[in-house]
Amino acid sequence: MAGLSTASPVETILDKENFTLEELLDEDEIIQECKALNGHLINFLREKNTVKQLIQYIVEEAPVDAEKQRTFKFPFIACEIFTCEVDIILKALVEDEELMDLLFSFLDPERPHGTLLAGYFSKVVVCLLLRKTTPLMNYIRAHPDIINRLIDLIGITSIMEVLIRLIGADEHIYANYVDSMQWLEDMNVLEMIVDKFSSSDCPEVHANAAETLCAITRYAPPGLASKISSPSFIGRLFRHALEESRPKSVLVNLLSVCISLLDPKRLTSGTYYMYTRQISHGSSGAASPETVQGMLESLGNLLKLLDISSEDHVLLTTYGKLQPPLGKHRLKIIEFISVLVAVSSEVAEKELIRLGTVKRIFELFFEYPYNNFLHHHVEQIAISCLESKNPQFVEHLLRDCNLIGRILEAEKDSTLAVNTSRPTVPAEGRSAPRIGNIGHLTRIANKLVQLGNSNSLIQTILQENSDWVDWQTNVLLKRNAVENVFQWACGRPTALQDRTRDSDDDDYQDRDYDVAALANNLSQAFRYGIYSNDDIDEARGSLERDDEDVYFDDESAEVVISSLRLGDDQESSATVIASTSLEDTKGHEGVGGADDEDLADTATSDPVQQIPTLDDDASSKLSEGSRETETSGSDNPPEWVEWRETSGSLELPPTSDSSNTSSAAQKPPLPNGELELELEGQPDDVGPDKTVASPTYADAPADSSKTDGGGSPDSKNIDSVSSPSQSPEVAKANPSIGEVDSHAEMEDSSGPAECEQKN
Repeated sequence: MAGLSTASPVETILDKENFTLEELLDEDEIIQECKALNGHLINFLREKNTVKQLIQYIVEEAPVDAEKQRTFKFPFIACEIFTCEVDIILKALVEDEELMDLLFSFLDPERPHGTLLAGYFSKVVVCLLLRKTTPLMNYIRAHPDIINRLIDLIGITSIMEVLIRLIGADEHIYANYVDSMQWLEDMNVLEMIVDKFSSSDCPEVHANAAETLCAITRYAPPGLASKISSPSFIGRLFRHALEESRPKSVLVNLLSVCISLLDPKRLTSGTYYMYTRQISHGSSGAASPETVQGMLESLGNLLKLLDISSEDHVLLTTYGKLQPPLGKHRLKIIEFISVLVAVSSEVAEKELIRLGTVKRIFELFFEYPYNNFLHHHVEQIAISCLESKNPQFVEHLLRDCNLIGRILEAEKDSTLAVNTSRPTVPAEGRSAPRIGNIGHLTRIANKLVQLGNSNSLIQTILQENSDWVDWQTNVLLKRNAVENVFQWACGRPTALQDRTRDSDDDDYQDRDYDVAALANNLSQAFRYGIYSNDDIDEARGSLERDDEDVYFDDESAEVVISSLRLGDDQESSATVIASTSLEDTKGHEGVGGADDEDLADTATSDPVQQIPTLDDDASSKLSEGSRETETSGSDNPPEWVEWRETSGSLELPPTSDSSNTSSAAQKPPLPNGELELELEGQPDDVGPDKTVASPTYADAPADSSKTDGGGSPDSKNIDSVSSPSQSPEVAKANPSIGEVDSHAEMEDSSGPAECEQKN
């Protein structure tokens, strides 16, 4: 019966005398009921035995022969119940030490640590950390071995997330619970994390340990941040990184930590992207001179790893072979140097010059012409060197490293050289491919030209090389012109006329049409469904929408119109007619008449009404006035333009001979202020498919009322012109209509062709 509601499945289970927790967890609506704070359900879930059983599902692996519900569904639902953040349930957990011991027993070394349950454990602990911060931190402070066990399991990403939040790399916790986090700064957390690089050979452990240290450099409290950036700690990092017996993943991930220390805003390539927002604490500025100095002490040993002469590893590729390949560790070293150069430390620049670091890196740039990762970092190094305020560093790049000569040499012979002693060798039996670093060389060359305009040293060195001047004039300028995407036509209709214009420029503001008006009317056109293929009822129904119910605003419409690249000739549009100014039509309100195949374009905002029409002779008399209005209107910018809808679809002007009087007459759009009247027609000529414009007088107010049938004007105006006996009076009031244009039909049939020719 109506008005009666049945109990939910959860309530049905709770009303039973003997029910189990498994029955509730198996019910699909339990999470919704929990979020809705179902009192009966919450009282059951807050009980200690219930909370204990929920935790057991999360921390204990299911038996091998257990059902899928016990293995997958019950642990998931148990985790979701805690993460619903029902305060009374979380309070029942965090205030009971026995239950907390059970929760953190998941970290015991003898337990299996599957990634599925580790994720559920992480979600519950993070929820407690956010909602019950002080009780949880007090519990962890009383059990410091929890931090050690978390670090031991740092190879599991979910455990790493818990560790990052616990050590203070979280905006919410640090800002509101400074006292609770202070004790962590006194622990040797950083040393325990760094020791994982020497005690484990697992790449996942190295990656997650480095990600944790990077999070500390960006978001940790000042105590931990200052400790990790100290020269002694950096020296410890490099000692682990340069140990020859360790895997290359140690070097790669520790260099990520050094990069984060030099540029805290630079995100590493790890999997933990939770903390990418701006915060008010932590180290967010540039690296300190002490940090840079600590890294320079190990720079010489680091550069020795860029030597490839001692390796004999060969990697086959589609273009040939690499002997040896560059390797991820060398690429990371070059990335580290690119960030070090960007710091703009004069001490670092002098050390780089002394060690010949930039020269060696550019040698690798040309030895590995298809490694775009390498090319990107080398380009950044070149730009940082050229923008340096140290003239010695700039001159070192241009003279000692012979940057200009290397660019010209690569441009002169842009194919891969067949030299078996080089690291990159082309495939045998095929023509040598083109080298793949020409694009980066072009950008470096353009940067040289740009900075040469403001730097006399760069300009002098460039002008000293006559080959550079010739190459810049004959090759670089032409290449830039060809590769300038802003000048590409991209298939635009007006590409031949506006080939030199940029689509992003604001040149449309200088045109002779009102973009704001066009934007407003385009918005109106979309609002009334002109461009849709819906049926007539849907189109007419769209007329009743609110003025605020639009598909896009005027700014969006302006962007659309400017992207269309409308030409200067506004007469080229076959569907839009510019109206005369409002001052010329102040005394009249023009209402055009058209059948279902015509589009009425007028200066008024009233919808077109469907009323009887006149004979074809009257329509031909209107063409001359319409043509004169268009001709005079093209001299001045139109006020605004509007599209109209009569039958729910876009209608175009007639394109064929309109001499057939048996069908609905095709008439040109009425200009503003013109009227169409019956001169010779009889009452019998008026049919249901013909329309006539309703005249209005200067002293009569404009009627903008709309009806449910599509917004026709007041019925009084219709009655005033529906009778043929009233037409002579109206004709007397408008004697200009008496003139007949003998070429009206010719204009109607040739109009589209002329528009196409103008376009």
